[in-house]
Amino acid sequence: MKAYCAGLLLPGERKSVEPMAARLAPENVRRTHQSLHHLVADAPWSDEAVLGSVREHVLAAMKQNGPVVAWIVDDTGFLKKGTHSVGVARQYCGQVGKQDNCRVAVSLSVATCHASLPIAWRLYLPESWANDQDRRKETGIPDEVHFQTKPAIALAQIRRAAEQGVSRGPVLADSAYGNETRFREGITELELTYTVGVHENMTVWPPGEAPRPKPRRKGRGRPPTRLQRDAEHQPVAAKELAVSLPDQVWKTVAWREGTRHKLKSRFAAVRVRPAHRDHNRSEPYPEEWLLVEWPASETEPTKYWLSTLPPRTRLTALVRLAKHRWIIERDYEELKQELGLGHYEGRGWRGFHHHATLCIAAYGFLVIERTRFSPSARAGRLELRAARIPPEFQPRGSPRARRTA
Repeated sequence: MKAYCAGLLLPGERKSVEPMAARLAPENVRRTHQSLHHLVADAPWSDEAVLGSVREHVLAAMKQNGPVVAWIVDDTGFLKKGTHSVGVARQYCGQVGKQDNCRVAVSLSVATCHASLPIAWRLYLPESWANDQDRRKETGIPDEVHFQTKPAIALAQIRRAAEQGVSRGPVLADSAYGNETRFREGITELELTYTVGVHENMTVWPPGEAPRPKPRRKGRGRPPTRLQRDAEHQPVAAKELAVSLPDQVWKTVAWREGTRHKLKSRFAAVRVRPAHRDHNRSEPYPEEWLLVEWPASETEPTKYWLSTLPPRTRLTALVRLAKHRWIIERDYEELKQELGLGHYEGRGWRGFHHHATLCIAAYGFLVIERTRFSPSARAGRLELRAARIPPEFQPRGSPRARRTA
């Protein structure tokens, strides 16, 4: 593992097994290649155990500079050709902002004000893969793995982190997760708060309003148990509520320093009740915050969040927490660009997860050691040196590679 992580940390265009072997042991590439390949593709070590050990060491260092402020849910896509690599399907890929042939992994990260670390990682398995026994066998998908939506995978990761006693923080997620009522309810059941993105068409009850209570029983029969709506008493879409808010509700808030100036925009926050299918409930949803961003340069609101932070939370605190999801962009930037998160070339379930786990372990090392580098030691400037590769070395598949008998 130490050698594999060193290979990930050393500079180089590709962080797949063979190029890493050439950088680590230029005089003994074949043997090193076999060793690294066995470690990542075949060895039956536990990803969860390794990630747990990484979390313990790295989180202790992170908390020296401040407490945990958030748990952040996200997913990331990896473009991939063909149909034989585990999880590859035509689906939405955030890397290109549209549907494409790719695979997607769901992660949970723990963040302080200054650093963050992925602590859970799992490949999203589309139904076409989950129900294909031949491809499951070919790629070694465990029997206990079945189809789950991305919010379901994320909720399981959150539940596991809570059971393991990870330092708690509000859960942050984008609208792909926040729009799922069951996802939000699951977080609340774990006694965690959240600030999650939602779609503009999500229905809510405006401030001070709620569904009508269940009517009294008249005569015989079972008493009514469900909340009531009628033609004149209906919830509204989040966007409809936002555009109806008076001008004095909107405030300009700055949430952090950008590369050239402070990042700021206009926001409003009001207390609402979610209304999704509440006519099937006996009690209304509790009140929570609806936070809306409407930049002065835009003709309509651009972003919406629901938050279960306490009623007396200040608008500035709501905004800064909602915007703290940006911190994991740095994680993925370095994991992908510097540590080769998407460079694994194997097709199997085990190899995909082993490679990601070791990338996270290497990234955890950088998080701990960050203060030992100069302030300029950011992505692409880590100043790590690799062994010199012999001039006669040709990677497998190279047009100039020698053929062996």
